[in-house]
Amino acid sequence: YFEKGVNVMALISARQLTVQMMQNPQILAALQERLDGLVGSPSGYMESLPKVVKRRVNALKNLQVKCAHIEAKFYEEVHELERKYAALYQPLFDKRSDIIKAVYEPTDEECEWKQEDEEELTDEMKEKAKLEDEKKDEEKEDPKGIPEFWLTVFKNVDLLSEMLQEHDEPILKHLQDIKVKFSDAGQPMSFTLEFYFERNDFFTNTVLTKTYKMRSEPDESDPFSFDGPEIMGCTGCTIDWTKGKNVTLKTIKKKQKHKGRGTVRTVTKTVPNDSFFNFFSPPEGTDWLPLDEDSEAVLAADFEIGHFIRERIVPRAVLYFTGEAIEDDDDDYDEEGEEADDEEGEEEADEENDPDYDPKVWSLSPLKFQHTDSLLSSAI
Repeated sequence: YFEKGVNVMALISARQLTVQMMQNPQILAALQERLDGLVGSPSGYMESLPKVVKRRVNALKNLQVKCAHIEAKFYEEVHELERKYAALYQPLFDKRSDIIKAVYEPTDEECEWKQEDEEELTDEMKEKAKLEDEKKDEEKEDPKGIPEFWLTVFKNVDLLSEMLQEHDEPILKHLQDIKVKFSDAGQPMSFTLEFYFERNDFFTNTVLTKTYKMRSEPDESDPFSFDGPEIMGCTGCTIDWTKGKNVTLKTIKKKQKHKGRGTVRTVTKTVPNDSFFNFFSPPEGTDWLPLDEDSEAVLAADFEIGHFIRERIVPRAVLYFTGEAIEDDDDDYDEEGEEADDEEGEEEADEENDPDYDPKVWSLSPLKFQHTDSLLSSAI
């Protein structure tokens, strides 16, 4: 019993010492520096293997590089399939555009759509609902097509609505269609987003474009990082703004005081302004002048937006207009969140059931403390 008591006291003292050390900024800084040095470092297992085994592992790596090149060819063929089916989708998208612009009025048969809740309605209730809808339509002006279709889509999608400013909305009311055009066969992989506008007071362009250049081949310096086509860069277009209508710029007035005379003058400056239409002027770097961190972050977000418009918005625009696609996206995130919550709950339960658990000592991330004992000794 005495020995057990000594062991318990030693354990308590060790934990108290650890708590004190964790409160020392210098020790924490030294510990974090060691942890940062471990990120991406090999485990040491490969170094322990016999030379003949390492040789065979190198052969496996060479096979893996060949697999990456085959995968690249696979994605090139997928791109060709996208081009093929884009041509099949386009007549349907053109008809969608004609309905939105009021160029084509769909027939009664084309407009029939059975709602899920309609199954429970009686014929009398359906007739009553139909009369009420007709009465509402008579009271309102007869709108042409589907007004503000694309603006509504943009406002319904968080990724896009975050880009919108109040001064962008009157312009986007004139947006009539968005198309995706893929590069021709035999040309470098790319796609172009084409935004079609009706005549308006803001700019003279009828089409604004954004082209994304892609690459589907492993990087020779890091072939194992290949995970499908990646966007390598993008180019926008010049917007021919009507005088005084450029929403990407704003005029500010600043007061300047003369150092010697002490007089004050007002200076007018034109500076960049937040706007969705900055989307068409992405930051561009060169081989001799790379982008700074802020520009790289803007470009990364730009790539995500371009990919989302191509993959989701254009093919499923009506579902983002009605909000049905957004509900589906939210459901996906909720499921992931529930799973994460469950996992956290299990971890908390495990910690509570652990007699050795001390929240004062183990409040830091366990992933960063896989080698705590050796790191602590080194830091000390």
